[in-house]
Amino acid sequence: MTTTTFDSLDYFEQLKAAGVPEEQAKIQATALRGVIEHSLVTKRDLKELELRLIIRLGGIVVACTALLVAILPIVLR
Repeated sequence: MTTTTFDSLDYFEQLKAAGVPEEQAKIQATALRGVIEHSLVTKRDLKELELRLIIRLGGIVVACTALLVAILPIVLR
């Protein structure tokens, strides 16, 4: 579960203070919390992305090195 700094209770209370009916304020606060929790990128997400990028970059380096080693003898003749 994603931890956020969004205070849904405070948001709910602000909506009620602004004149929004309690049931509607509750539904809006719950819905907004859900959207925020599913939209935020966590540190774990960034670490997984970093690992995938490192692996992909490593593959590119290996492929380029292999291509260079294969082509170099042909070019040096």
